[in-house]
Amino acid sequence: MDTNITSFWEILLWSFWIFIWISAVMIWFRCVFDMFSDKTVSGWGKAGWAIVLVFLPWIGALIYLIARGKSMGERQVAAISAAQAQQEAYIQQVAAKSSPADQIASAKSLLDSGAISQAEFDALKAKALA
Repeated sequence: MDTNITSFWEILLWSFWIFIWISAVMIWFRCVFDMFSDKTVSGWGKAGWAIVLVFLPWIGALIYLIARGKSMGERQVAAISAAQAQQEAYIQQVAAKSSPADQIASAKSLLDSGAISQAEFDALKAKALA
């Protein structure tokens, strides 16, 4: 029974270290992606940060978070806002309502081609004028 307890604590300890390792890797990648997506840092600045992050990965990531952590959040919020504005513009462009005259003309062409009946045309016309 003593070996089962030891094995449980070893598994728990390994799980803890794996969690720490995965968290540290995620933080490191977030710092690297932020560094390269930042338009305010010059090429030399990015090269310097890259050297620090490559040769001193965990200490470099900690320094990066301390030095640029606040601006990381601001850049992410700005990027999300820009993406949301682009999405809204695209949705408005795609889902733009045509004028009632365009809808009636489209319904008339369907009526003339025989695709819809006179009753369906009248319903579409009433809907467009509503």
